[in-house]
Amino acid sequence: MNLLLVEDEPNVVSVISRGLMDEGFTVSVAPDGLIGRKMAIENQFDIIILDIMLPGLNGLELCKIIKEQKPNLPIIMLTALGTTENVVNGLDNGADDYLIKPFKFAELFARIRMLMRRYSGISSLDQVVTVADLEINLSAKTVKRAEREITLTATEYRLLEYLAKNKGKILSRIDILENVWDIDFNLGTNVVDVYVNYLRKKIDKGGEQQKLIHTAVGLGYVLKG
Repeated sequence: MNLLLVEDEPNVVSVISRGLMDEGFTVSVAPDGLIGRKMAIENQFDIIILDIMLPGLNGLELCKIIKEQKPNLPIIMLTALGTTENVVNGLDNGADDYLIKPFKFAELFARIRMLMRRYSGISSLDQVVTVADLEINLSAKTVKRAEREITLTATEYRLLEYLAKNKGKILSRIDILENVWDIDFNLGTNVVDVYVNYLRKKIDKGGEQQKLIHTAVGLGYVLKG
């Protein structure tokens, strides 16, 4: 399994590379964002790990570029910045997961395993989930409401897909964090609420249409017609 590590800190490169090679990965390293972009676009990798603070081209910009050309290539972002705003920025630019430095290698490897499981079945998905006049094509990863196409970020889509697969079921914030982000955030984070609000603005159009994303006070959220 081929992995690209885009990281400029030698100590971090050494720890991650050694650990992943022990697990059977083939690890390629890019020391800055520009080299990382060239390697990611021109070569085939199974997963990418990249730092946010990179010389040449920062990790947020690099992540966005890679996802535009290779949307099904999983990306884990590394950063020393752990605020909700920084998490949201990373996910908005297409990152699938977010790991805050310092971290234990076992945690990183667990995140990698979860992402590989998530993406391993992507080609076998071939179904459409409907809720009222909302249509989510799980194969094409497209969303329509009343035949109007809705453009979502990668994270918004994953959240909607999870809600849709569990339509009619109340999902707690912890359920959503574990299944959409594969991340054990601090329970005080409001990242779920932030993304639910993003979705509502696009799906429910500020109340102009039938409300589909509902809040179950004290319990979580549910998608239903």
